[in-house]
This record gives sequence, C-alpha cells and structure tokens, in this order.
Amino acid sequence: MTTHSMTTHPLQALAAQPGDTAAVVAELRDRAEITDALHRFALGQDLKDRELFASAFTADAELDFRPAAVRWGAEPPLMTGRDTIVDTILAMFTGRVDTTHQVTNPRIGIDGNTARLTALVEAQHLLTDGSGTHALLKNPYTVDLVRDGGRWLIRRMRIDNTWLTGDPAAVFGA
Repeated sequence: MTTHSMTTHPLQALAAQPGDTAAVVAELRDRAEITDALHRFALGQDLKDRELFASAFTADAELDFRPAAVRWGAEPPLMTGRDTIVDTILAMFTGRVDTTHQVTNPRIGIDGNTARLTALVEAQHLLTDGSGTHALLKNPYTVDLVRDGGRWLIRRMRIDNTWLTGDPAAVFGA
C-alpha cells in the first residue's frame, strides 16, 4: 500500500461474493467504518471537536498536506503522531478559520486488517475576522487505515490538490 493512485479496487465495489451473506455483511460493515474514519477527521475539524478529530487516527499517524500546499508555495511540516496532528490543526484553525469539508467519491480496498481509501474532499476555509477571506480547495485524499477492534483508524493520509480558488492565507495564514 505505498502507491498514491486513485485506484483502490478493480471495477467493482465489493470483493465478497454475492451469495456469501456473512462475508458481504462483514465487508459492508468494514466499508462503513473505513469511511467513518474520514468523516470523523472532517467533522472533527469543522466542529473543532478534539475528541472526535483525534478518534480518526492511530497514535503514530502521519498527515502529509505538503503535496496540496506546494500548489501555492506553502511549506507545512509533515505531521506525525495523533497528538501533533490534532494540536497543530486545531491550534491553526480554532478562533481563526471556519472550515467545512465535504467528502465524496470514496473508493476502498481492504486487505485483511489494512485498507486504502481514496476520496475527493472539498474544503472551504473562511477567516472568522469578517474580512470575507476564504479558500476553497478540491483535494484528492489517499488514506491508509488499520483495523482497531471494530473500528478503523487512519495510519497515513496524503492530501493532494486538484484546484483551489480564493486566498490560500485562509488555510495557513499569511
């Protein structure tokens, strides 16, 4: 699981055979939990909910926003560790930026206790100072996850950028 293409599974959504009800149900549950990890990441940021946001990640998670940020010359650090990711992003946005993240087009490949999720995320950032300064980004995400009991957690997330409009200062500041 080291490539970063948008393809996660060839030409079909489910690997389980249609007649194998138990396998289909188990795979559907995994897919719901995998997608939920990305939703916890997105909504946790938007609500500035530390517990919800942190619940998306493994303790040793890695978040790489550098591929997206290079499009406008920003150089954010590679964020490593759940606490670092949560502290960095919430400190950067809380009281400064309102965000909304919309997750679409999820594709999932599951291999035992690991999975890869690709999705498109539209991320709106609006400065809370009343200036109207905003940035809207369309970002392909590549997310590697691991099973943790009945839920899935993000181990590695790479965020690329397809397009952006507005002022990137709304994301990382001036």
